Amino acid sequence: MDDINDVQNVEVASEGKQYIVVHLGSEQYGIDIKYIDNIVRMSKITRIPMSQKYFKGVINLRGEIIPVMSLRLKFDLAPDEYTNATRIIIIKLESQSAIGIIVDEVKEVVTLDEASIEKPNSADANDIRMQYLSGVGKHVDGLITLLNISSVINDKEKEMI
Repeated sequence: MDDINDVQNVEVASEGKQYIVVHLGSEQYGIDIKYIDNIVRMSKITRIPMSQKYFKGVINLRGEIIPVMSLRLKFDLAPDEYTNATRIIIIKLESQSAIGIIVDEVKEVVTLDEASIEKPNSADANDIRMQYLSGVGKHVDGLITLLNISSVINDKEKEMI
């Protein structure tokens, strides 16, 4: 029986997109797994003077200097409170160097098919935060706000320069 279930799960996974679900406060956000290079525990962040308020600084990850930003501050939420569950997700976009984003907790990896994803409402297009969203996914545990991580990162880079 277990072998049959495993085969069915593989088929479902190949039909949808995989997202890693992270928590920021009480909200769940999904990040397309293809952009995730690594997930690391919170480590010492070296501050960089005169940077954006949500740009926390840089970390040294196996000899590579990685800029780190706070999604909480980027989205105008309460400041980060670091716990044992806090993680830095290393994002790698195709044409850019890696960047770290701080999240409260990494929950799980979910597979969502197109039918379970709603695109953002165009009536909300004036909301500046809407540019950071690619949709809302319906999952067993509730709704997951799917991030357009490329917009979040590219917006950050424009403001830092």
